[in-house]
Amino acid sequence: MKILLVGGGGREHALAWKLAQSKHCTKLYAAPGNPGIAQVGECLPIGAEDIDRLLAFARQERIDLTVVGPERPLIAGIADRFRAAGLRIFGPSKAAAQVEGSKAWAKTVMTHFAVPTAEYHVFQHVDEALRYVGSHQEPLVVKASGEAAGKGVFVCADQDEARRALELIMKDRAFGPSGDTVVVEERLAGEEASMLALVDEYNIYMLESCQDHKAALDGDRGPNTGGMGAYSPAPVVTDRVLALVQREVLVPMVHGMRTEGAPFAGVLYAGIMITAGGPKVLEFNARFGDPETQPILMRLRSDLVTAIEAAIDNRLDQITLEWDPRPAVCVVMASGGYPGNYEKGKEITGLDKAAAMPDVAVFHAGTRAEGGRIYTDGGRVLGVTAVGDSIIEARDRAYEAVRAIHFHHAHWRTDIGAKAIRRMAGA
Repeated sequence: MKILLVGGGGREHALAWKLAQSKHCTKLYAAPGNPGIAQVGECLPIGAEDIDRLLAFARQERIDLTVVGPERPLIAGIADRFRAAGLRIFGPSKAAAQVEGSKAWAKTVMTHFAVPTAEYHVFQHVDEALRYVGSHQEPLVVKASGEAAGKGVFVCADQDEARRALELIMKDRAFGPSGDTVVVEERLAGEEASMLALVDEYNIYMLESCQDHKAALDGDRGPNTGGMGAYSPAPVVTDRVLALVQREVLVPMVHGMRTEGAPFAGVLYAGIMITAGGPKVLEFNARFGDPETQPILMRLRSDLVTAIEAAIDNRLDQITLEWDPRPAVCVVMASGGYPGNYEKGKEITGLDKAAAMPDVAVFHAGTRAEGGRIYTDGGRVLGVTAVGDSIIEARDRAYEAVRAIHFHHAHWRTDIGAKAIRRMAGA
């Protein structure tokens, strides 16, 4: 089977690493890929959003399966174009990808179908949004409604922070047209978790739980990023929470999207806040999470291609995924200054030493190769991921690998997994 993977980040490297292990995969292409993906497949000089060229390549090479990593091509309708051409592709339609492409639309569906979420208001004019913020003393969350690579959400402690967020999004146009509409909602209290599920026309198959770390700095301080690390499983997701998420979140949301004329098929990601009153949805994404995919796929023992094929063919009720019971921890190494301004082109050393460590995988996110060397080429540079017999062992192993890797102004959080460790210790 010839497989085309769309994307070139850390999530895509993890997907490529797992897809290449499949007994079904005879050739793996990635567009555009990255130096890490080049170790397991052939990288193509085609951008992830260049749907015309991707479609032409898939037709020419008779690609058997296309797997889409990033949200932007999904929101732009790549799945519709490929299906119309008779090609097999894993990912939701343009209509269904609205669940990530429009937070306002997703909130409307949640409201209509009783999916638990924060109370909210939607604004298209900054003056109206500012007046609303001025009349509320409680902490608020301000979100650009459109896709913003995980950086368009501002968790505000007071009115001043909320005003600055609104001005950044709607006046300064920090996220372009994604900020034409904003969602202002109550700030929920609790602990976050990421729940991903394979979805077909009839079935929902939940993957192992995970916890992301959005904030740039230790202690969940600093601006939101695309994700500074993750671990799986998340101890906060008990069997009871898992059942509630499936029954009260995923089932009604999938039903609601179908009823609204946007049936979902692919990976549905639910960002959940586990509150004293039960799990509530923070956001939905229409694809694998990043960096959640890295530790989740490190633990997946089953053939990923088999699972994807079952989802495409509406056979998810016929598969059983097997998981490594050991936890996995992913630590993101970022460029100094991320998610703000940062420099590229810093040489990376120690990659081979880290990758040679047992139960460690180094997933490339923002890198480029030149003259036999690897250089930084993005904000999030690497996702150093390790498995261990305990969350402590997995964490220690990941950080040992991180310390073996060097590039100028490298930045990482030092507390990935700390919440899980405290919870497991009963603190």
